[in-house]
Amino acid sequence: MELRASGQTARRRDPSTRDELTAQELQIASLVTQGLTNREVAAQLFLSPRTVDFHLRNVFRKLGVSSRTQLATLDLDTARAMGPPEQILAVSPVRSR
Repeated sequence: MELRASGQTARRRDPSTRDELTAQELQIASLVTQGLTNREVAAQLFLSPRTVDFHLRNVFRKLGVSSRTQLATLDLDTARAMGPPEQILAVSPVRSR
């Protein structure tokens, strides 16, 4: 809907990058690790909470985590720079709380 309104078309993703986080997924993951709820993230990014949930599930799958807490232990800057989840998980330090 947003693409159509702006006159843009969806771009095909390179299959070799399908496990890397998209810009939207990184943005959502970053806000979630700051403690925002899906509803708060949605309001801040002008998305529906269901859209945030969809992207967050993709983030969890791609990074091999199953909770917001596990996501918060990853260094998202490393995720941005490194790409594939197996590389991210291999070098990300676990922060103690």
